[in-house]
Amino acid sequence: MTKVLFVCLGNICRSPTAHGVFAYQVAEAGLSDCIRVDSAGTSGWHDGGLPDSRSMQQAADHGYDLSFIRSRKVTSADFVEQDYILAMDRENLKNLQKICPQEHAYKLKLFLDFADLPVSEVPDPYYGGNEGFERVLNLVELGGVALLDHLQKTHKYFVSNFY
Repeated sequence: MTKVLFVCLGNICRSPTAHGVFAYQVAEAGLSDCIRVDSAGTSGWHDGGLPDSRSMQQAADHGYDLSFIRSRKVTSADFVEQDYILAMDRENLKNLQKICPQEHAYKLKLFLDFADLPVSEVPDPYYGGNEGFERVLNLVELGGVALLDHLQKTHKYFVSNFY
């Protein structure tokens, strides 16, 4: 079982979108028994809360359900249990590096490092309009495809019906 954790600041916009979209992509590929997906934030401001309503709406408009996701803060156990801890932006990555035990630092990466895109960060849409949430969803979809391809190649998962 490969465990992937997506991390942003509050775990209400970007990381739950990545969580929901990637979980869908993994299920579509028939790999739900091989890959576990989760999300968290570097802050605990929204612990137990649903994703931002704008993230949920944008996801729903594209066929993804985020209603099963609840916000939570990254824990020390995450650094031990997760195989990939993927930050949405450099600031999230720096915050993770400050609290990650050195022996688990190799697990920390930017999510979009797996994708061949002209951008390396998923921008925070919180203070913007709907176009920011749409951009996040598009980047997450592309990043998810690239990440799944990486996991399939690295862990030799057979992807039968991935698009």
